[in-house]
Amino acid sequence: MKKYLNKNVIMGILAVIIFTLSMTMLNSSKTQETSSGALSNELIGWGIKRADNHEQPDVGKKNKKLLDEAEGICLGNAEKKVIYLTFDNGYEAGYTSIILETLKNNNVPATFFITAHYLNTQPELVKQMIDEGHIVGNHTVNHKSMPSLTEEQIKKEVMDLHDAIKSKFNYEMKFIRPPKGEYSQKTLSVCNSLGYKTVMWSFAYADWDEKKQPDETNAKEMIFKNLHNGEIILLHGTSKTNANILDSVIKGIKAQGYEIKPISEFE
Repeated sequence: MKKYLNKNVIMGILAVIIFTLSMTMLNSSKTQETSSGALSNELIGWGIKRADNHEQPDVGKKNKKLLDEAEGICLGNAEKKVIYLTFDNGYEAGYTSIILETLKNNNVPATFFITAHYLNTQPELVKQMIDEGHIVGNHTVNHKSMPSLTEEQIKKEVMDLHDAIKSKFNYEMKFIRPPKGEYSQKTLSVCNSLGYKTVMWSFAYADWDEKKQPDETNAKEMIFKNLHNGEIILLHGTSKTNANILDSVIKGIKAQGYEIKPISEFE
């Protein structure tokens, strides 16, 4: 029996070790890639199940979990009487000036989620929103359902509007609302990677159709009946009803002991 292994045997053993280590590292890399690329792009339409007793609504355990994982928000602290007021403005229907005046008169902050069309056609109103201390949020360039887009298209829809507002007003947007309330695990992750916090809602009603505006009395009744701690209210700035009832809605919210805060102070 030889005292030492010959050179060929040693080289063979080293080759096996190197090959084994290389395959282990490759498999690990592939696992990480699969994990990163395995995010679901299944379209989810945001929805809530209302609770008319001033309790927080059911937003769906799975949907809430996905939103939380992407650092998004939809419901605030259940123990604090705080409400967050938001508007979606895809285009201007002639009511935003009234809304802004009402907010100013009541010393109330709001968030306006706007599209590129809104920015391009109503720059003075956007400037007024910013100058009066409101938050301007990203509603994407073309208001397309995000799950229908590629990752690069999503980034373009978000960042082209982001850069346009930064260039015009030196204002950096931080909050985004998915167009049509449609999203996926993947789109949430992409928006989060761009530095955005996704903002959904815990109350909305059928106010978006200009030709089918809700009755003002019924609208106020629905809003007041569904007030709850940590509520994020979604209203459309294209609604004549919303413009007409906003003053009494704000006063009614405050009369019930709620404080209206900006989503930048979300808790």
